[in-house]
This record gives sequence, C-alpha cells and structure tokens, in this order.
Amino acid sequence: MKSGTRDEAEGQLHQVKGKIKEIAGQVSMNPDLEAEGKGEKSDGKVQEKLGQIKKLFDK
Repeated sequence: MKSGTRDEAEGQLHQVKGKIKEIAGQVSMNPDLEAEGKGEKSDGKVQEKLGQIKKLFDK
C-alpha cells in the first residue's frame, strides 16, 4: 500500500476512534475522555489530508 493511501486509511480510522471516544465521554460525563476523542478525531483529519496531498504529488 502506498504511503498516501495508508495515511488516508489510518486518518479515517483515527477519526472513527475519536468519535467513539467523544461519544463515550459525553455519555459517561467524562470530559477528559471526550477531549481525548476530539483530539484524536482532529489528528485523524490532519493525517487523512496529508495522505491526500501525498497522493497528489505521487502522480
């Protein structure tokens, strides 16, 4: 798997994991878990965009 595609897939995975943590934090009224989920979701978005940029420059 190429680097850009891998970054995109991993970014999407981190976004999903972050969303799950965010919801779990809201349900359990745990602000630390909710904040951790938001941070992971943001990191996933950045990683996904980085993968898209890598794919553009590989062509």
